[in-house]
Amino acid sequence: MTASDSQQPFIAVIGCGDWGKHLVRNFHGLGVLHTVSEPSPVVSEYLTDTYGDGIRVGSLSEILANDEVTGVAIASPAVTHAKLVREALDANKDVFVEKPLCLSATEGAELIHLANEKERILMVGHLLWYHDAVLRLREFMHRGDLGRIQYIYANRLNIGKLRREENVLWSFAPHDISIMLGLLGEMPESVQAQGCNILHNCIADTTVSLLSFPSGVCAHIYVSWLHPFKEHRLVVVGDRKMAVLDDTLHWDQKLQLYPHTVVWSGQAPIANKAEVEYVKLDESEPMRQECMHFIECIQSRTRPRTDGEEALRVLKVLNACQQSLQTKTAVNLQTSEKPFYTHESAVIDPGATVGDGTRIWHFSHVMEGARIGQRCNIGQNVMIGANVTVGDDCKVQNNVSIYEGVALEDKVFCGPSAVFTNVINPRAHISRKSEFKGTVVKTGCTIGANATIVCGHTLGRYSFIGAGAVVTKHVRDFALVLGNPARQAGWMCTCGERLHGDLSCDRCGAQFRRTGDDIRPIE
Repeated sequence: MTASDSQQPFIAVIGCGDWGKHLVRNFHGLGVLHTVSEPSPVVSEYLTDTYGDGIRVGSLSEILANDEVTGVAIASPAVTHAKLVREALDANKDVFVEKPLCLSATEGAELIHLANEKERILMVGHLLWYHDAVLRLREFMHRGDLGRIQYIYANRLNIGKLRREENVLWSFAPHDISIMLGLLGEMPESVQAQGCNILHNCIADTTVSLLSFPSGVCAHIYVSWLHPFKEHRLVVVGDRKMAVLDDTLHWDQKLQLYPHTVVWSGQAPIANKAEVEYVKLDESEPMRQECMHFIECIQSRTRPRTDGEEALRVLKVLNACQQSLQTKTAVNLQTSEKPFYTHESAVIDPGATVGDGTRIWHFSHVMEGARIGQRCNIGQNVMIGANVTVGDDCKVQNNVSIYEGVALEDKVFCGPSAVFTNVINPRAHISRKSEFKGTVVKTGCTIGANATIVCGHTLGRYSFIGAGAVVTKHVRDFALVLGNPARQAGWMCTCGERLHGDLSCDRCGAQFRRTGDDIRPIE
């Protein structure tokens, strides 16, 4: 293949982890692989050992600047998807991104708009829509072979790779949500989700999500990465037949039809069982079909089967399930006018953005240019200043003012009446706006009630600022600081417990090690 072959696209793969390796294998086998972007030297060595010296490994910037690269396939961690998709579209590349499209429905809509504006392909890796069993099942349902659909459930269970950057809902459930929405052709009216945080107090390892659809169909999705064996099963119950897709079985048994029926005798329902029917399937690898579809969409400039709009619907359901997990209440998708909640007394200025699932309570004010992430809880009488950034999953308690120049990363806790500043030497009669000093509060940091953070400093990851402390210098990752001025008094675990002298945690069992003057968790 040569660059002059305009009918044959070149694809670059960004990220070559456990899943990205399969994309590399398939695009290489299809003769369209151009470059792989992967910073790990171990993975680079694997690529050379597997594919020889002919494979190219390059940086993201090189890929985006290379006119030979027609499209990029993104297989990096989910938290990076939005940024990478945006950069690739801005570079006029067609984009395939593994699920989920991103983590925010608002951001997802922006990416779809950008792709349309740039006239670029945007495809999302909802793999099972390239599985012949799912396509045949959809065919049966559309023909009415199963009759009126009454109930759907999916189990996606395994004991395998345990993730720290996302919970099991976001890791396992997108595939099954995508299938259910596509098979039924409708969005759920409401969702309700429950989960168990077993290995880490902030990350769900097992969740059950209940979906109620306008047609009357009920569905549930059970996902877990702490299960003794692998189970990937989808069951569709109709009043004529029931279908089972068991992806752990051989191809000649993956899709099964059960023509069971229920008849009434007097006031009692009676089940009439029938022999199972096995459906003959095309034994093609779904990922290869998915990669071929991306190539075909690039060549024909046609909309992908799993396009951005389809991914956005899945994202909205995922966000609603996540909100239900956190609030322990059902979430109504049909009546919500906006994907976040604000009390009627709160003020959101034009130009401010608020992420999905966030709640803003009484008498709070979010000023122009402020950007609040997803699933945050903003308490009463909170002021979030112009151009302030608040990450995802933050909690800002009552009577906190976050002034311009302050940035909170993800999972930050600000206790009641915590104080931020942005000027070292304020005078009422002298403007100091050009002298604001930035404050960065890193991921997972806790700031206790009535603590004061003097501007110009960084509070490290998962650091812990005691109640009433006055911070006048940088705070290390995981450090516990107390007093006025605040001084380090120990180390804190990610879960919020004080570490022993040997840097171990009684609560979650985590163990840390020293790295110079700092500590780091032992993975």
